[in-house]
Amino acid sequence: MLSHSAIWDAIDAIAERHGFSASGLARIAGLDATAFNRSKRVSKDGRERWPSTESIAKVLEATGENFEQFLSAGGVYMQGATMRPSVPLLGLAQAGSGGFFDSAGYPSGQGWDEVPLPSTGQDGNYALEVSGDSMLPLYRDGDIIVVSPSAQPRRGDRVVVRTREGEVLVKILHRQTARTLELHSLNAAHPPRVIEVKDVEGMGRIIWASQ
Repeated sequence: MLSHSAIWDAIDAIAERHGFSASGLARIAGLDATAFNRSKRVSKDGRERWPSTESIAKVLEATGENFEQFLSAGGVYMQGATMRPSVPLLGLAQAGSGGFFDSAGYPSGQGWDEVPLPSTGQDGNYALEVSGDSMLPLYRDGDIIVVSPSAQPRRGDRVVVRTREGEVLVKILHRQTARTLELHSLNAAHPPRVIEVKDVEGMGRIIWASQ
């Protein structure tokens, strides 16, 4: 059941999984830094305080988690939830070398490893192992991200973009026009990138991350 302790345990577990304190998770979700403090979870007269659904939605958006993963992080398991045995896994550097994707952006060919992950409900998803620091503090070297080539990215989504020159970028989709993509990094040390659509081999939305 959705108990008070399970909801807060889920928030703590997601914060730890992404390398944040409870305050850090609140900040990256665009909330007041004290929103998830333990002192805020019970009022002075002993009444339980619950996080708002809006706060939870912002946490899921900021971390790339879905609600099923949020519940399981707190020890709540949905009846009928399934586990996907595995999705194809490739290193980020390998992904740009060619021959690993078909014309629609789905994984193909040899050389893929596998990684077990919770079910995402879609076929054709694949996983990449992150390298580099452009998306710190959210994604670090060695983190695994799951990409959906069929999910339509929207502004503000975290995406993987493959260029025709073999570059693979893990970025935030800031703006998309008929001619260009504007991509931003979380790490301020990396400037925005503007890429012409004609130079893009494929783009998928990041739907899950595991630290």
